[in-house]
Amino acid sequence: MSVRQSLLAILDQGPCYGYQLRAEFDRRTGSTWPLNVGQIYNTLERLERDGLVEKGEIDAHGHVYWQITDAGRTAAREWLASPVERAQGTRDELAIKLAVAATLPGVDVSPAIEAQRQASLGRLEELNGARAAVSPADGPEQLARSLVLDSLAFAAEAELRWLDHVAARLAAHPDHALALELSTEKPKRGRPARAAASALVA
Repeated sequence: MSVRQSLLAILDQGPCYGYQLRAEFDRRTGSTWPLNVGQIYNTLERLERDGLVEKGEIDAHGHVYWQITDAGRTAAREWLASPVERAQGTRDELAIKLAVAATLPGVDVSPAIEAQRQASLGRLEELNGARAAVSPADGPEQLARSLVLDSLAFAAEAELRWLDHVAARLAAHPDHALALELSTEKPKRGRPARAAASALVA
């Protein structure tokens, strides 16, 4: 998720100082993505360097108000209008862990799948409890929190379905038919061919 672009979009509503930006980010994300003030100010400094925000007035309390520039306003609106690009391949630790485990001779992946299933079920129960406690009709902040919690719950449900899928796929290959011994082929130096990496997401 882009903290940078989110802060720009908030500043498009009007000038804010650092702590205010953090509070506004919390309000709009249901307090599900905590930011520290250092992260806010580091991001603001980079945005200033890139010409997307600038320092404005200082109030009686010494708060420096940051304001968006025309270039920043354009960037924020382009971000809001564009789809989120998902990275090719995966860096999902669970997917990598089970893929590696499934190809290791002598490793039973079933306990790892079951342990993850129990953890994912527990997470889903927590999320469903939090969702039940939120009433979107109570205003925009509650609606924002509800939307984020829904997303997290749907992701947990999808993870449980995927774990069932993994268990079924592995059950169809008994006796570690997928096990890979260490290759005797000596790899060439350098990065893997781009085509091979792309095949993983084709």
